[in-house]
Amino acid sequence: MKLLRVGPVGAERPALLDRDGVLRDLSGLITDVNGAFLAEESELARVREAAESGQLPVLDAEGLRIGAPVGRIGKVVGIGLNYHGHAAEVGAAIPEEPIMFLKAPDTVVGPDDTVLIPRGSVKTDWEAELGVVIGSTARYLGSAEEGLSHVGGYVLVNDVSEREFQIERGGTWDKGKNCETFTPIGPWLVTADEIPDPQVLDVKLWVNGELKQDGSTSDQIFPVGEVVRYLSQFMTLYPGDVIVTGTPAGVAMGRPEPKPFLRAGDVVEVEVSGLGRQRQEFKNA
Repeated sequence: MKLLRVGPVGAERPALLDRDGVLRDLSGLITDVNGAFLAEESELARVREAAESGQLPVLDAEGLRIGAPVGRIGKVVGIGLNYHGHAAEVGAAIPEEPIMFLKAPDTVVGPDDTVLIPRGSVKTDWEAELGVVIGSTARYLGSAEEGLSHVGGYVLVNDVSEREFQIERGGTWDKGKNCETFTPIGPWLVTADEIPDPQVLDVKLWVNGELKQDGSTSDQIFPVGEVVRYLSQFMTLYPGDVIVTGTPAGVAMGRPEPKPFLRAGDVVEVEVSGLGRQRQEFKNA
């Protein structure tokens, strides 16, 4: 299923994109697409049954804002340097264990919302990524296969990053990852049953119409199941938590000088196989 949330900021309502590409209203059936909903298999089954019946009301998509497809996110966990190509382009050694960082849930915006370049920024960068949404509580998992079994669905993410803040301002990545609007997610949450193998997905990103990233999740150093297993050793993952699994080669930081960091007026478009497409215009904060 393709689940989404539509409407004004803070007042989004749940919806579903059916197999014919028709937007359907779920607000009469569930209150939100969030962790509590994803954790209840009976609720998921009820929505599937309603979708297959064709009885859900149609929503007029024209002019309708699409919000982040997951509401009330508890935490967003990022994985750094998780593609062989990206590690090579920035001259980093292949990590022996996943590199993790946290992004505050209040950085999350919709897939087509405006992204703000922070005041004083000179190195705002793009990162097209596969996002994993946890579907059941995970702690101390024993295998990558078990990790995959706790995935509720997948989303498209642009892990926007300010490289000077991240790398040159005291050595903590959080400064460059948690700026306002720095985590566009969506348009849809695609349930895990529709993505049988998350390691064969194309990941692409364009800036002002020019293709900058053209990779595949097959290049990941630590695959999705292993990432979930690994994280569960250090924190409890709850339904609705989002894991951002790393970016392929092609970021501005990895380009020759002068590096083409983002400026006001730039338009970024992002796409992952089966997960839809995003479009953001960047503006100064």
